[in-house]
Amino acid sequence: MVVIRLARGGSKHRPFFNIVVADKRVRRDGRFIERIGFYNPIAKGGEEGLRIMQDRLTHWVGVGAQASPTVERLIKQGATAAAKVA
Repeated sequence: MVVIRLARGGSKHRPFFNIVVADKRVRRDGRFIERIGFYNPIAKGGEEGLRIMQDRLTHWVGVGAQASPTVERLIKQGATAAAKVA
């Protein structure tokens, strides 16, 4: 099964997450199929905290990829932020 989930990066006490499409059997920070965005929970000021490539997200969900609960929450958060900007 293919899942859309977070892969942790960054250093100690400074988390940074890539939103990746990966096989469910592969470990969290291991091999992935495609990187479709990022999430920076400690973004400050004018820094971008969340970016998701909507076209690739739609593609992977269309072919059966399942999003993790956290990624689903971030997708909704990104959609509401985009609606506020527009």
